[in-house]
Amino acid sequence: MADNHVYPEFERAMLRPRYWLTWLGLGVLYAVVLLPYPCLHKLGKGLGRLAMRFMKRRVKIAHRNLELCFPDMPEQERREWVEKNFESVGMGVLETGMAWFWPDWRIERWCRVEGYDNMIAARKDGKGVLLIGLHFLTLELGARIFGMKNPGVGVYRPNDNKVMDWIQTWGRLRSNKYMLDRKDVKGMIRALKQGEIIWYAPDHDYGPKSSVFVPLFAVEQAATTTGTYILARMSKPSIVPFTPVRMADDSGYVLYIQPMLEGFPLDDEVAAAAYMNKVVEKEIMLAPTQYMWLHRRFKTRPEGVPSRY
Repeated sequence: MADNHVYPEFERAMLRPRYWLTWLGLGVLYAVVLLPYPCLHKLGKGLGRLAMRFMKRRVKIAHRNLELCFPDMPEQERREWVEKNFESVGMGVLETGMAWFWPDWRIERWCRVEGYDNMIAARKDGKGVLLIGLHFLTLELGARIFGMKNPGVGVYRPNDNKVMDWIQTWGRLRSNKYMLDRKDVKGMIRALKQGEIIWYAPDHDYGPKSSVFVPLFAVEQAATTTGTYILARMSKPSIVPFTPVRMADDSGYVLYIQPMLEGFPLDDEVAAAAYMNKVVEKEIMLAPTQYMWLHRRFKTRPEGVPSRY
């Protein structure tokens, strides 16, 4: 492995009192996800509805994002979407534990994959694969499902809490070869050129640096990363979107692997960002209430333009 591969090791310092609450929380999460999945489905949704009472600011952000993206949506429907979205927030907490702690047989029991032939086709010529995975609240579990069949290279933001950083990396390495810091663009390009699969999320607002303003749903000027363009231009990978969707009942999950993208612009970063946002829109609409609407997606504005929040 190269020196920049992320693999934090356990340290005795992680046993200090400052981390005891973290260990307690992880222990509770581990114990809870031992429950049968139908119980987890009910518990997660209830946890999410409870969270709405304490996360008022995030409720407002989710409501505002939906208002900006879908201005013609009736107010009552928007409120229903927000409530379902927070049910997904609660489920997302439990799904993180499922992704990190469940054995393979249990993942296989409750999850299935559609479109696996698309991944076979993308890998056929030995090229690397830029796997476009959005910030769905099911993302941790989706990555585990995908990685069980297609171990690749995980891209993540290191956690400031040493225990959380260690446990999330350990959990993600159950279905990844190694991890890279999301700022390590050179490492991503190198991995893609070596024929690896790189998970990449281009759908959040990462600030004005390395972003351009292009449409997203009804928002005409959404700050959108040029990272996809840079990775695609430098390494010429196959680009494949994937989306994990939780079934409305308690029957489990479907991971949709989409066909390779055709005609991705490699000579214009603005056109590339606009193209990618169309892909983002399509994937979000597979399960819109399971998307992470809590993020201030439109916080970055052109200079002199007032905040949308």
